[in-house]
Amino acid sequence: MHRISSSRIWQMILFVSLSLVLFLISCTPTSAGMQPPSRPTLPPNVPSAVPAQVPSAVPAPTPTTALPQSILTYPIVDTGQTTCYDSQAVIPCPDVGSAFYGQDAQHNGRTPSYMLSENGLTVTDQVTGLTWERSPDTNGDNTINVNDKLTVSGAEAYCANLSSTTYQGYNDWRLPSIKELYSLINFQGTDPSGVSGTDTSSFIPFIDTNVFIFSYGDTSANERLIDAQYASSTFYATNPSGSPQPKLFGVNFADGRIKGYDLYLPDIAEKTFFVQCVRGNTDYGVNAFVDHGDQTITDQATGLMWSQSDSGMAMTWQEALAWVAAKNAESYLGYNDWRLPNAKELQSILDYTRSPDTTNSAAIDPIFEATAFTNEGGETDWPSYWSSTTHISLHNGGIYGVYVAFGRATGWMKRPPSASCYTLVDVHGAGAQRSDPKTGNLQQIGQSCDGSTAYGFGPQGDVLRSRHYVRLVRDAASDSGDADIQGRVYLPLVACS
Repeated sequence: MHRISSSRIWQMILFVSLSLVLFLISCTPTSAGMQPPSRPTLPPNVPSAVPAQVPSAVPAPTPTTALPQSILTYPIVDTGQTTCYDSQAVIPCPDVGSAFYGQDAQHNGRTPSYMLSENGLTVTDQVTGLTWERSPDTNGDNTINVNDKLTVSGAEAYCANLSSTTYQGYNDWRLPSIKELYSLINFQGTDPSGVSGTDTSSFIPFIDTNVFIFSYGDTSANERLIDAQYASSTFYATNPSGSPQPKLFGVNFADGRIKGYDLYLPDIAEKTFFVQCVRGNTDYGVNAFVDHGDQTITDQATGLMWSQSDSGMAMTWQEALAWVAAKNAESYLGYNDWRLPNAKELQSILDYTRSPDTTNSAAIDPIFEATAFTNEGGETDWPSYWSSTTHISLHNGGIYGVYVAFGRATGWMKRPPSASCYTLVDVHGAGAQRSDPKTGNLQQIGQSCDGSTAYGFGPQGDVLRSRHYVRLVRDAASDSGDADIQGRVYLPLVACS
């Protein structure tokens, strides 16, 4: 947690005093022909107030001004999603008070802004301050395939070698953390899971291929098309005595998910990953939470304010959007501009040092409250939370919503493989990002070993629920008077009369 020094406090007091003097001067009567100063122009990439027509029965959210990007150490890049969906397909973006209002496409976040180096080898993200290798072509043969993939130790050594050789003039290259890596995900992508063949012409990856070089899995080496998992430096915080092997979190830019991957595959081969090293902004992904003592938490690193408690109950995606609208109608905790967080906002508050098996808690800072429940395997567990982001499927349109697991990311597995029934296993780890059907239309995978029906899909039997919990978010507005982590104070934007 960041602390403000006494000298910084005096600087803040001086800043406030000078700001008040300037404010009083600007608000004095003007001479003939002079106009009072206009309201300051918002910084670029700052979300604007919702301009939709508002039914008289539903109050419009109070306009706020997001904290300027320049003062944030962990600015969240927008998901890129611009299309609205119901529980199945594309719809016109709904008005305030209508069903499905408040989803990802209706909140304008910080637009991705990339700058390609002159030699075309690196990409600088002008939002996050991170600089990336442009391509995962680790062997430099100008072809991306299975031969470019590395084990975890190989990935660490590869990035270390870039630093030791001062690649592109820098010696601070590193394997990215899972939060750094996830900053690149773009939810305009479409999930091709289940597609056979080799034709990828209709696919859209979950990374911006206008600037980054990307390839799907190498089918000539018996990989699936979706085998485009990128390595992070973040391991799952599992209990060594209760886990047969470590899991490494990675982002799959082919199917748009975060999973904890077992490092040793059933055939005893060590798993390999695509690798893109990163440098710059070592504070990216580090939270700076402040408890206001009123059931709200501000992350001064991201500029987002969160509800300290969650919804306390699970609900469908449509119900989640409606629940948020109801909270705004009652001005919950004094605000009426809460929203369902998008996938990247939600992932930003994960604490990857915590897990149900190591800290007996959700993977979130204990400054937050998380509702415990009993999962399908009879264990005490913690929720997954809905995001406002739709996980677009190549075949199924908008039937899936993105969720982030703050408890176990479970799956139904046969243990041993010859077993006739399924056992619930933490297959992907607390901190995974997956997707579920927005409604209760679930796929049955078989029978669990306790005799109940097991609902799941995929090779690891990812558990299907269709109901998840909700945690509210809003922009920590500059008119709140809060100090940011650098000690600056942002005063209300007051118009002179």
